[in-house]
Formats: sequence, structure tokens, C-alpha cells
Amino acid sequence: MMNSDDKREKVVSTLDGLIAILEDGKLGYKNAAEHAENSMIKSELAEYARERALFIVELQDEINKLGKSTDTSGGGALGAIHRAWIDIKSTFTSGDTEAIINACITGEESAVEKYEDALKLEEMEQNQIAIVSKQLNSIKAILMKLKAKTVN
Repeated sequence: MMNSDDKREKVVSTLDGLIAILEDGKLGYKNAAEHAENSMIKSELAEYARERALFIVELQDEINKLGKSTDTSGGGALGAIHRAWIDIKSTFTSGDTEAIINACITGEESAVEKYEDALKLEEMEQNQIAIVSKQLNSIKAILMKLKAKTVN
């Protein structure tokens, strides 16, 4: 049986992992918005970056409620996600809208995967599950919008 400290650590670590993904997505979208030539797409990407920033705050609040501080010096969980969004930087120099959107899709697909894994964590409380689920649904909705743009 896990004691409450272990349980809390597990939840904090999971939420920290999601924050790392969100930070990465926020940077990815900011980068994408800077490089997109179409002004409508530019503003949508900037909006997604802002939404990520709000999600980060929500998760940090949950971690703080658990009595932990949120030190965002980055950490282990970034690895694979970081790679998903890094493709963007190489793509971005081209200003190729479709390539930019495809790179965003890759980043979001890995975020969805991490969120779905997080929801399997039995130690999470109802309110945490609700927040993570709401964020996941929003990320999935954005993913659908992005995918719709690539089908010409």
C-alpha cells in the first residue's frame, strides 16, 4: 500500500511531466506563429500558445495545492516531446505552412499520448482528473483543426 507521500509524489511527478509537454508546445506554437506566413494561421497558432500557458498555470496550481513548489527548471520528461517539437525549428525556416502544421500535429500527437498515460494514474484525485481530461479534450480539438488544414 502506498503512503500518502508516495502517492503525492507520483501525482506531482505526472503533473510536472504534463507541464513540461505544455511548455514545449507553448514554445513550439510561438515558433510556428512567428514563421507562418498566413495571418489567420499565425493568429490561431499564437492562440494555441496562449492556451498552453493557461494550462500550465492550472497544473501548477494543482501541484501547489499538494504542497509542492513548481520549479520549472525543466527535467527528465522533456526528452521525446522536445524532439517532436524541434523538427519545427528546422521546418520553420522555410515558411512552408503545411510543413509547419505537420510539425505541430506531431507535437500534439505526442502530447495526447502523454495525457492519456497520465489519466491512467490511479493516484490522481477527481479534480485533477477533471482538469487533465479537460486539457486533453482541448488538445484533441486543436489536433483535429490542425489535421483539417492539411487535407487540401
